Amino acid sequence: MENIVEIKDLNKSYAKKEVIKNMNLNIPKGKIVGLLGPNGSGKSTLIKLMNGLLHQDSGEILINGISPSIETKKIVSYLPERTYLNDWMKVKDLLEFFKDFYEDFDINKANSMIDSLKIDVNEKLKTMSKGTKEKVQLILVMSRKASLYILDEPIGGVDPAARSYILKTILSNYCQGSTLLIATHLISEIESICDDVIFISKGDIVLQGNVDEIREEKGKSIDSLFREEFRC
Repeated sequence: MENIVEIKDLNKSYAKKEVIKNMNLNIPKGKIVGLLGPNGSGKSTLIKLMNGLLHQDSGEILINGISPSIETKKIVSYLPERTYLNDWMKVKDLLEFFKDFYEDFDINKANSMIDSLKIDVNEKLKTMSKGTKEKVQLILVMSRKASLYILDEPIGGVDPAARSYILKTILSNYCQGSTLLIATHLISEIESICDDVIFISKGDIVLQGNVDEIREEKGKSIDSLFREEFRC
């Protein structure tokens, strides 16, 4: 099976603190993959490296055979943990911005999701609740026809009722055949939708594989294994 992400001997430090340690990792195409680890485990640093927002100290990252660059941004749709959208912008401005910036942005899909949530396209982000802002950002990300969707803690800052809606939105709108990488510490919420999982701790991969095979081998749920591994 072909890989959408290939990582070899990757290292990244901040000052003298190692955050990613000689990591080797392959992520296959067409899978829903959970990148699982507690806060501070290196998930967000790894994701920023994959998106070209940080540069590694050594090692190699390839996205569909290409190092992170303008070219990979054309095929990667990224939802950061914190919003990056300008509060002064109206929803309709954001839709036009994404339409102009990304060739694969599906404006009709975006408008359909906006309508279903009854979001006013003339409203500015600064007047919205935190939850509504996050939904707008998710809609923008999921309206792209990307090869790889990278979602950093998409359900971390919302209440349990909203988590179900967010996951449903993600699964209903990502392009079939694409790869979906979801980074989270809320394992029980996503275990049922993942094909594969990756456990990361202190910048190291401590477990990786197919969800069903891991459960059969260990005789435990992924959530139970995570709590056992990280004592949470």
